Amino acid sequence: MRLAVPVKVIGQRFAVPILVLASVTMIVLGKADSLLFDRFRTAFADAAAPALALMSQPVALIDQGVDKFEGMIDLYRENARLREDNDRLMQWQQVAQRLSSENARLRQLLKLVPDPAVSFVSARVIANSGGSFVRSVLVDAGARDGVMRGQAAITGAGLVGRITEVGERSARVLLLSDLNSRIPVTVDGSRERAVLAGDNADRPRLLYLPARSEVKIGDRIVTSGNGGIFPPGLPVGVVAAIQDGIVRVEPYAELARLDYLRVVNYGLNGVLPEPVPARSAKAARAASRRAP
Repeated sequence: MRLAVPVKVIGQRFAVPILVLASVTMIVLGKADSLLFDRFRTAFADAAAPALALMSQPVALIDQGVDKFEGMIDLYRENARLREDNDRLMQWQQVAQRLSSENARLRQLLKLVPDPAVSFVSARVIANSGGSFVRSVLVDAGARDGVMRGQAAITGAGLVGRITEVGERSARVLLLSDLNSRIPVTVDGSRERAVLAGDNADRPRLLYLPARSEVKIGDRIVTSGNGGIFPPGLPVGVVAAIQDGIVRVEPYAELARLDYLRVVNYGLNGVLPEPVPARSAKAARAASRRAP
């Protein structure tokens, strides 16, 4: 027990001087022989390199994973932004296509210019009653816009039909192809007169042609002005087929694809009789009481 204390005291007393001496020795050796010191440092680095490389791999993998995750987040955000931009562009494209189509149809209306003395209203087709038994369309112009029964409905290509029913904000157009449509026409080449009659087919037919008619495929058909329903010279269609004595006319206007119409007032709407107003229930009961 008495020997342990002096050894401990001696170790504590000489530890610092020994470390200082070792440090000074290494510094002196490093300056005296730098090549030896570099070799020692290189050898130590070579020995530690595998361990350092092994330890750095997980760190590198973690860094790569973080970079990929951040890249995926950025890519997701970019894709979301691109999708929004694409949806916005598609909406603008649809709007542009619709406006372009509307402008094209409105420009077509200008190809057929009515007489300056007449008045007209441009209307949009809002309903199509096309079917096996009815060929008519509904437009968004009515009595408040000056539309009246008997007025002509035309497009830039030619005659479509005439107004048969008029409401305050809408009107119904009876198309050329309807079973109830009868229009006096003239064959433009031979000047033969006939009646264009609809039968609910896509191509109405010509009735009451002369017995020795010279009509042929390709002849132009226009209104004759007879009957005071339409003025003469409105383009109607072209003779498209002649079979078994039946002459079929292809209308200039695409009756199945009507979007805009021009309702023209030629001042001839008075020739059509006004519809008989429906009697009220009270008047009907009074009439039934008077009946024998």
